[in-house]
Amino acid sequence: MALPTSSTRPFGTMLTAMVTPFSPDGAVDLDAAVALAAHLVDGGHDGLVLNGTTGESPTTHAPEKADLVRAVVDAVGDRAVIVAGAGSNDTDHSIRMAEQSAAAGAHGLLVVSPYYSRPSQGGIVQHTTAIADSTDLPVMVYDIPGRSGVRLTSETYERLAGHDKIVAVKDATGDVYAAAQNIARTGLAWYSGDDALYLPFLAHGAVGLVSVVGHVVGRELVEIGQAFQAGDHARATSLFVGIVPVIDAVMGGGFGVVMIKSALVDLGLIPDGHLRLPQVGATQAEAEAVRAALRAVGLLDGSASL
Repeated sequence: MALPTSSTRPFGTMLTAMVTPFSPDGAVDLDAAVALAAHLVDGGHDGLVLNGTTGESPTTHAPEKADLVRAVVDAVGDRAVIVAGAGSNDTDHSIRMAEQSAAAGAHGLLVVSPYYSRPSQGGIVQHTTAIADSTDLPVMVYDIPGRSGVRLTSETYERLAGHDKIVAVKDATGDVYAAAQNIARTGLAWYSGDDALYLPFLAHGAVGLVSVVGHVVGRELVEIGQAFQAGDHARATSLFVGIVPVIDAVMGGGFGVVMIKSALVDLGLIPDGHLRLPQVGATQAEAEAVRAALRAVGLLDGSASL
């Protein structure tokens, strides 16, 4: 089966930044990861992002990352684009991650802006292009200033767009107006990196979404995208409003991986919600808030499809 890509949507349309399931002893649970990946693709996802922030990439190690990519590619890589996180604040380390991801069969790379060290725009360009030069894989640049501490400028986007392997952006800046300007200037494929802003980003020229809540409302997000592209904006809005409780419960506090793992356990989609420090599990109140949101949209009692 051909991968669901095109020149305008090089990584597909609906992607979820997948959690990394762990067993109770803290080991990566590859069987659970494969089962979750298959569930997401069966539900309409045409892409998955592995080893990103939601995948707890800061606390998984190189062999674990490669094994995860290999297992998921083997399971669903003929039906979905598998994008591997290969970004850090160490360019040489990022290059090694990119090379290992390529060797494991990844179809593309997600490269976040270097965090904490806050390099200059010129440093970001050199960092990103060095990673892009290290493999033959297409690259999605990840702009998330709230975590990286630095935001890409329009001039930086234009410079990056000149590289033949840098083809897309995951935008978590919250600035849809700037996104529209940068899409027009660069021709890069733009993906919303914020579930809450999916519709505004589509309206400003984005081609898809890299989601967290897609773990549990992926079918609805697929339908939202399809309705919008078909010009049925009223239906797209109605569907979106229907999943707002889940977006608020999972993403509202800024601890998406914590809350989505709690939801996935409640729904029986992963067997254990273990997280690696410094992430800690949801409190009883947080977990109940997530359950209430799942009930509100008809998921927890099974009255709606996952």
